[in-house]
Amino acid sequence: MILDLKLTGGRVLTMAPDRPAASTVGVWRGLVVGLDEEVADLPARREADLDGAVVLPGFVDAHNHLAWAGRAARTLDISGCATVADIVDLLAADRGTGWLEVAGYDHRALDRPLTAKDLDRIGRPVYVQDLSGHACVVDSATLAALPAEALHDVQRDERGEPTGFLAEAAQTAVRALRLPYSLDDVVADIEAGARQCLRQGVVLAAEAGVAGGLIGSTPLEVGAYQRADLPIRVQLMVAADQLRPVAAHRDDRLDRAVALGLRTGLGDAKLSIGALKVFTDGGMIARTAALTEPYEGIGGRGQLQDDPEVMRASIVDGHAAGWQLAVHAIGDRAIDFALDALAEAVSRRPRPDARHRIEHCGLVRPDQLDRIAELNLIPVVQPTFLWAYGDDYSGIMGPRRAPWMYRGKSFLDRGIPIAGSSDRPVADGSPLRAIQFMVERLSSTGLPVGPDERLTVEQALSAYTAGSAYACRREHDLGSVAPGKRADFAVLEADPRTTEPSRIADIAVLATVVAGEFAHNPAGFPG
Repeated sequence: MILDLKLTGGRVLTMAPDRPAASTVGVWRGLVVGLDEEVADLPARREADLDGAVVLPGFVDAHNHLAWAGRAARTLDISGCATVADIVDLLAADRGTGWLEVAGYDHRALDRPLTAKDLDRIGRPVYVQDLSGHACVVDSATLAALPAEALHDVQRDERGEPTGFLAEAAQTAVRALRLPYSLDDVVADIEAGARQCLRQGVVLAAEAGVAGGLIGSTPLEVGAYQRADLPIRVQLMVAADQLRPVAAHRDDRLDRAVALGLRTGLGDAKLSIGALKVFTDGGMIARTAALTEPYEGIGGRGQLQDDPEVMRASIVDGHAAGWQLAVHAIGDRAIDFALDALAEAVSRRPRPDARHRIEHCGLVRPDQLDRIAELNLIPVVQPTFLWAYGDDYSGIMGPRRAPWMYRGKSFLDRGIPIAGSSDRPVADGSPLRAIQFMVERLSSTGLPVGPDERLTVEQALSAYTAGSAYACRREHDLGSVAPGKRADFAVLEADPRTTEPSRIADIAVLATVVAGEFAHNPAGFPG
């Protein structure tokens, strides 16, 4: 045999328990075919001496928004503004026509919240995306164009007028005025978002919602991914609002399905259909995550995303139609709802290895942990949220609840697998940043956030390799460096296990290898 590629001189952390380390990797036709002595004497068409660099299985980001990330990167960004006046001046300087879309809004960083009246000075329709993705601020003309029911339960000023801040369903109504984006724009955004991932060692990104829901860009979104030149592997979650009544045979016992009977698993190693995405609540930044007890200092318990019966039916019907479910639930009240609905779904139609997921699983009470384990659910967490926003989140949860956020050790102690993810662009997409937080449990200011939930470096690495591959049903070909697995690697300048924990996020990604090719190679390795 002549290998296509041989990696030598590296320190390979395989993340495979039966053979945890190696120094040589042989690759043929995009697959790992052997390690060390198994390939040492085989010739290769290309050989890359890694000069002591560290090789890991490529990172898997189990919850990512590629199109949104790409779009945010080309959108007017106000994250550097300190006052509303700064925002208005920046927006007024844009001389375009039509919709003005704006990214990076964070009310917590400003002198006061932005309002519709502020945006009216721009003289064109303005859509200011909240950092969380669960809210926006719009101008008065846009408010007037919305159906009355969309403004039924929105934030209002002292005179009873809508302030322009719209969350969840009201935000969706605004997006309906703006969408769809053109396929050419969506393709460009997908490619830009995927390149962000590639630079950070990510080889598979699970796009968390296409063709509908809060995040969808166009009803033709799957086609955009097919057209895109993808430098990494992508798995698509389909929005649950794509479920439709079907006239199936009575023996199929299906009331609703996605068109053509599509379900989890269609596709190939490069682009595939993943889970069905179901929203049940909002987010902590927008204060819409559904809690059982009020937010500290501000009151309110957030909100469920939709009528409970509508959401329950999506979960039950989606499971019956053969989908893996990815249920967005951040607050503990939403997690209660998700647990009840998932339990009903699997009891009605038992299915081995359904492998349902709870996206975010942000605030988990102690009494919910065992139930998550009993239902064999996978928490798909975003540790970088607490690095970036941990001070704020701790304040609105209070000292009793703050240790329950985005848990780590408590899950593993109960045999619950953890899948790492970023929710890019809501927070920094770097897996190494998230791994550092999981080990330290310190916010960007040094505030401890749930220190009892700390993981070892090996456990944190596993969450972004083996754990996230398992959540995406790709453990058979990703998540470890072993014969028969895809030759997808992240090449790092240092070993996270021996690096000072506070420096893990600073480790450089020297290269990202996808299917045996150096798709990202700033270090200039031969091969």
